[in-house]
Amino acid sequence: MQAQGLSPAPSSPFTPAQVLPPEQSAPAPVPAVAATGSAVVRVPAQRSSGTVTENASPDAVLIRRTMAEVAPVADKVTSYFYALLFVRHPELRSLFPAAMDTQRDRLLKALLTAAEHIDNTEVLVAYLQNLGRGHRKYGTRPEHYPAVGECLIGALNKYASAVWGAETEAAWVRAYTTISQVMIDAAAADELRAPAWWNAEVVAHDLRTRDIAVVTVRPDQPYPFLAGQYTSLETPWWPRIWRHYSFASAPRSDGLLTFHVKAVPAGWVSNALVHRARPGDVIRLGPPAGSMTVNHSTGSGLLCLGGGTGIAPIKALVEDVAEHGERRPVEVFYGARTDHDLYDIDTMLRLQQSYPWLTVRTVVDQQAHLQLPDAIRTYGPWSGYDAYVSGPPGMIRSGVDALKDVGIPAERIRHDSVEELVAAGD
Repeated sequence: MQAQGLSPAPSSPFTPAQVLPPEQSAPAPVPAVAATGSAVVRVPAQRSSGTVTENASPDAVLIRRTMAEVAPVADKVTSYFYALLFVRHPELRSLFPAAMDTQRDRLLKALLTAAEHIDNTEVLVAYLQNLGRGHRKYGTRPEHYPAVGECLIGALNKYASAVWGAETEAAWVRAYTTISQVMIDAAAADELRAPAWWNAEVVAHDLRTRDIAVVTVRPDQPYPFLAGQYTSLETPWWPRIWRHYSFASAPRSDGLLTFHVKAVPAGWVSNALVHRARPGDVIRLGPPAGSMTVNHSTGSGLLCLGGGTGIAPIKALVEDVAEHGERRPVEVFYGARTDHDLYDIDTMLRLQQSYPWLTVRTVVDQQAHLQLPDAIRTYGPWSGYDAYVSGPPGMIRSGVDALKDVGIPAERIRHDSVEELVAAGD
């Protein structure tokens, strides 16, 4: 929610008095969700024709019915939501990106996803806290939330008219009030210990292929993060457009941060970073996020699948294990469509030469995301391993399925899901 200078409309049901004080901000019971590794995955159980059949609060039933009703017209709901916001608060339009397509999808999806989780307190609170912290970089303040809630209710009222009524509206008001307060509290706590964003100067730009660059930056103040996490980046050429990139190394003593960026068609940020950024340019970094990190309290081996620039966080995990002085086995499968796309293979092979506990295998094929599962099954057994998956969505899906097939429990498979990225505030 990129908004400033916003005050609630007189008719808004989300007045400041309705916002719960911090000690009352824990949500009521919410929809079934499970944490699989670092990913938040919706559980389809307890559903019947779009409604909850058991173990759901009355508010969850009403909220799910609303979501089932608006799902076929989600794009219209989102467009109408923003139309309401900008018509009622025109001063906000200049604070949003020039191109609203991605922003429309992400903001409303984040709100609806959070609302859908009304019956799972643990998952909901973690999701919303991350969302609240991530939105600090947009300048979001507590007084902005009532107007957003008002316009959300207005959009749902219009497009879920078949199931909308006083009880449904009241359920959404309660849900949004809880959602907003958790986000407000998380942002307030985060404000005491970290800036909303970091300025970072580009100090090196290595064009590895015609569309992949390794970009190294120096933050203007200490930037704490863990290997395997990611952050959001904003370039000076496209203000208010943020995109996520994983750290390509473990934390370094010199404080430098490195990212692997692939320019994608119509990718404003990625093309700017690959083809336009040069040493001396200054970008912005959001807070670190993600939980695809190593558990150093166990001696389990690491089975890592990295596809394309998804090798970046895998490399960081290898460095993290090395820096902790551990000798647990680490098996890396590096997938690419062609040999040319193995842009960081030399680095990975140097690491393999340095650490006898590390094995690096390449999987090169035009359908590498389909070949990776076969490669995993060829080796093993993997019963004593924690698994990490990073890369394009198709590779993540097939990789997770393959890992489950070879007997790795879902709770030991870590990857950053779309929902988690949305929660980071992009």
